[in-house]
Formats: sequence, C-alpha cells, structure tokens
Amino acid sequence: MLTFFQAIILGILQGVTELFPVSSLGHSVILPQLLGWTDVVVAQSASESYFLAFLVGLHVATALALLFFYRSTWARIVRGLIASLRTRRIETADQRLGWLLVVATIPAGLVGLLLEHTLRVVFAKPLAAAGFLVVNGLILLFGDWIRRRAEVRRVGATRATTAAGDRRLDTLGLREAGAIGVAQVFALLPGISRSGITMVAGLARGLDHEDSAHFSFLLATPIILAAGVYKLPDLLGPNGDGVRLQILAGSVAAGLAAYLSVRFLTRYFTTRTLAPFAVYCLVVGVLAIVRFA
Repeated sequence: MLTFFQAIILGILQGVTELFPVSSLGHSVILPQLLGWTDVVVAQSASESYFLAFLVGLHVATALALLFFYRSTWARIVRGLIASLRTRRIETADQRLGWLLVVATIPAGLVGLLLEHTLRVVFAKPLAAAGFLVVNGLILLFGDWIRRRAEVRRVGATRATTAAGDRRLDTLGLREAGAIGVAQVFALLPGISRSGITMVAGLARGLDHEDSAHFSFLLATPIILAAGVYKLPDLLGPNGDGVRLQILAGSVAAGLAAYLSVRFLTRYFTTRTLAPFAVYCLVVGVLAIVRFA
C-alpha cells in the first residue's frame, strides 16, 4: 500500500517533471523500480489499483497550481473566448490565444480519452520508459537545432524580412496550433515529456523558447485538469479506499512543486535552451536501459 513518504516523493516528482521537459510519467515509472517500491510498480501497470486514484490527485493539484500561476492570463482568455463567441470573430490577441489553446487541446484530449489507460498499462515498464526517455532527449536536441538554424537565418536576413524563428505567439494559425496539439499526443508514452514535445513543436513553427514554453504551460493546464476530473470516480470509488490521506499529502506536494517549477521555468526560458534537459534525458535514459535490460 502507498505510504505517506512515497506519496510525498512521487508528488514532488510529478510537480517538477510535469513541467520540466523530462517526462513525469517516465520518472514515475523508473524511480519506484529503482527504489524497490514493488507495490507501487505493480499498481502502476494494473488495470485497476490505488495508483489510478493517486494520479487523479496529482493531476488536479498540478493543474490548479498552473491555473493559479496564470490566473490573470486565463481570466483574459476566458473573457476573450466569450466575446469571440458573441461576435463570431477573432479580434484580439487574447481571443486568438484562447482559440489556439482550444484547437491544440482537442487531439490529445480525444486520444487520451480513448487510449491513455491502455498505453499506461502496456508501457508502464521501466525499460520502455527508459527507451522513450532517450527518444525524448533526442527530440529536445532536435528542437534546439531548429531554433539555432532559425537564428542563423535571421542574422542573414534583412530588416525588411521576417525570418523563421522571429514569430510571436499571437501569429500562430489554428492549423499550426492543431499540429502542436497532435505532437502532445505522444506525451501519453512514458518517457516523452508533454512540455518538451509541445515546446519543440512550437520551435518548429518559428516561436522562440520563451513563447514556446508559455504556450506549452497554458496548453498543459486544461489537459491535466480534464484528465484529473474525468478520473475523479477512481478517487471517490474503491480505488481510493485506504489511501485518500496519502493522496492528499502527495497532491499538496505536487501542487507546491508545480508552482515553484513553472515560476522558475518561465524565467529560465527567457534566455536559455532545452539542451541541459536533453543531456539529462539521454544520460538517465541510457543508464536506466543498462540497469533494466
């Protein structure tokens, strides 16, 4: 059964790795195996277990932390969407951002609804998570390569030319937002980071690291919150029996860790890149493959 110590450690892990581009699901699969938490390992790959109820608490807490951090932004987005529905036009940056998020949320929402449980049961294995973690590192390196290439092009462009990599978030089209949403689907695989792959998709559309991270964190909020609310019966039903206090402790830890993480990362990506996270994923992934092979 889940202990308070395990719940808090896994809660902190969720709050940090959900936003850092290193995959929360991958770490939650690998770490319990390394620490010998066999009951947690078994529960992760079971079709029905207390771990399902635990995930509900972690997801809701992480989403609430993001909502609180971006509360003023979300207030503007909601007002913009309501106004846009009334006028049937997109007239402001907040309205456009709102519809970009709606469109980008649809692919992962639909696929997650249909396949999230199946993918979690099938791939919640340390070796699989380690392999996908290596893939995640390569994806992050690819994103930085795209950004560097765009910067080289921009240096060679005249001032009258708009170079790739010099775009702002409010210039994205709805189809481009949909493409970013499709990329987010792959985060259902343990080891592939939701924030990482959506940031790379944003970089591929010409955004810089700061705007890519901003869109990624906003996009994560409805997906994570919806996943938690949708699975609320797992928390309130038999799966939550005997572990609700542990879930509460882990959720509080996840919420605090998520808030501190997004606060740090929004500043970090104003001047820095994905490279350190890519190296981390490659090193940890390879070591984990050696350990579990």
